[in-house]
Amino acid sequence: MSSATAPHFVAVTARRHIAWLALGLAVSFLVPFVFADQIGVQKDVYYGIYGLAVVGLFLGWVGDTGQSLREMCARRWRLMLALAAVFAAVSVLIALRAEDAGPTPDGIALVGSILWRGLFYGAVDGLLLSAFPILVVFAAFAGSRLRERRAGIVAIGAMALAASLLVTATYHLGYSDFRSSKVRKPVTGDLVWSVPTLVTLNPIGAPIAHAALHVTAVSHNSQTDLFLPPH
Repeated sequence: MSSATAPHFVAVTARRHIAWLALGLAVSFLVPFVFADQIGVQKDVYYGIYGLAVVGLFLGWVGDTGQSLREMCARRWRLMLALAAVFAAVSVLIALRAEDAGPTPDGIALVGSILWRGLFYGAVDGLLLSAFPILVVFAAFAGSRLRERRAGIVAIGAMALAASLLVTATYHLGYSDFRSSKVRKPVTGDLVWSVPTLVTLNPIGAPIAHAALHVTAVSHNSQTDLFLPPH
């Protein structure tokens, strides 16, 4: 994208955005480590706690740094929806191929699981692991010389994706069963579900793609040992 068409970010100090990114890393590890790994809160209650923490973090960054939530959600929305649909489909294939089919809830329990563990938890995951770090990194470079050149924007995009991968790894390391080579799988998956937000800088794209992964996991094998932590 050219500097003329690049989305507008309110210019506050880069250090301020980096501080929010550091806070995001802390939240991404501590919430699963404390509430899931140490206390062992019931799974669906945990998702509520996690959701409140993630939404609070994102809205806190938006408010503190003067970002426009309406503007962010309107950015390239047509392209965002197209990319979200494509990468949601890819995420579905990933979930189907990663594990064999297994037991799933029936009736109203299935509907509830799809809504809560699939759509809600999946969207919140996409917000924390992808949308938040990507948008924070781009905002940190608002008004910089890098934003004035196409090559510079590509470089910022690479840094934003690296930040997303770091948050994804940090988050999963909060769960005991991911403190192994298993953590490579969600980190690799982040390269897929991050694309809609990385390309458009619209925070809605990644949550849509990630929610598709969770909905498929719920309806394919509710006893998954890869998706839908804590296990």
